[in-house]
Amino acid sequence: MSNKTFFLPDLGEGLPDATIVEWFVKEGDTIRLDDNLVSMETAKAVVEVPSPVSGKVIRLAGAPGDVIITGKMLAEFEIDPSMPQRAEGQDTGHHHGAGSHAPEDGDKVIASDDGGTISAGDQAAAPKAEAKRDDAGTVVGAMQSSDAVRSEQAVAVGGVKAMPAVRALARKLGVDLTRVRATGADSVVTMDDVKRAAADGSAKAGAAPVAAAAAPAPARASAPEAPAARSTLSQAGKPVRTQPPGVSASGQPEQLKGVRRNMARVMADAHAKVVPTTLCDDADLHAWVGKQDITARLVRAIVTACKAVPALNAWFDGDNLSRTLHPQVDIGIAVDTDDGLFVPALRNADMLDGAGVRTAIQRLRAQVEDRSIPASELSGYTISLSNFGMFAGRYATPVVVPPCVAIIGAGKLSHDVVAVIGGIEVHRRMPISLTFDHRACTGGEAARFLKALLDDMSLPT
Repeated sequence: MSNKTFFLPDLGEGLPDATIVEWFVKEGDTIRLDDNLVSMETAKAVVEVPSPVSGKVIRLAGAPGDVIITGKMLAEFEIDPSMPQRAEGQDTGHHHGAGSHAPEDGDKVIASDDGGTISAGDQAAAPKAEAKRDDAGTVVGAMQSSDAVRSEQAVAVGGVKAMPAVRALARKLGVDLTRVRATGADSVVTMDDVKRAAADGSAKAGAAPVAAAAAPAPARASAPEAPAARSTLSQAGKPVRTQPPGVSASGQPEQLKGVRRNMARVMADAHAKVVPTTLCDDADLHAWVGKQDITARLVRAIVTACKAVPALNAWFDGDNLSRTLHPQVDIGIAVDTDDGLFVPALRNADMLDGAGVRTAIQRLRAQVEDRSIPASELSGYTISLSNFGMFAGRYATPVVVPPCVAIIGAGKLSHDVVAVIGGIEVHRRMPISLTFDHRACTGGEAARFLKALLDDMSLPT
């Protein structure tokens, strides 16, 4: 029997890594071709990865919570020739290595959430290891090849430790994580815990809190003493000089993962590549008749402005100094979640009426919340909208993410005193911020775009 090493394929569009959520097998198990091997969380979705062969599982790359770099060994199998196998050359959508090579332990990098040290293998051995690799493991897009593994832990939010994928499953099943009995290491809530709670109905969202157990929790053998309360007064009650914050700062660093990890990369890339400029003004909504869908009106106004000034509904290639003007308007709608920022694409916004816009946005938000949105719907938009005013804030400098040229920021509605002929009136107004890449369009184009948007927003209906 021969062995096969399976390297993590690109599960998105050039995504550099993915986090192990749950293994469906353990070492020593036998698995059949195309049966689910593991579920992995990427920056965009939770993906179930099938087995590339039939045979015995010899080795698995890590535990739930570990981050595996694209192209790194995910599993090793002992192929069973008596079971179904995929024919050589058959298209599977991705490629798997056929050799028995697996990266040595020295190639690993371990970075812990608790701020521990980072250890790495000899960098000089990298070219040799690269030459041995049998499989690049790509599905689509460019792959960043590496043998690094970063071991991460679930992050506590609201006092509950759980992976982002577990939180997404809990939202989907209507489970309140604060009422789930955690069985994972270090009191981490696992996938099985959520599924069990959903099945027995013991942690329904909105249910009355579960009574605390009568028996007191056992004391820890070496519980650290509580830190002394900070004060600007001495024990005698006199003012004292406080130390700089850095001297007594506490807390442990934690590795970013999933959506937040990808967001950090995207923001850094945008900061390095874009020359941003922002124009601000207010949309006067005083003439609006009846109750109207504000987001639908914003989308319509953006479409109108894109038709009036196509230069901002475009992509810009900074390397070749070229731009692409788009005939359709696909708007990236920023959606804030506990796991990080998603930007799904509202396709063909120029073809939708108000009801169509609302239906499409509700569908996108629902798919984002339960992490079922396809990766293809999180890219390819031609211009962006950030409706941050639904939380707070009037004006902003939203980040333009290449290759897009512009993003519109909608601030918090307010009632302002406005001068009119013969006196003053109180009008409802919406602050609008337009950030654009000044390499791709002029200030005059941006100003005309903003005026067309404001004019459409001011219409009665």
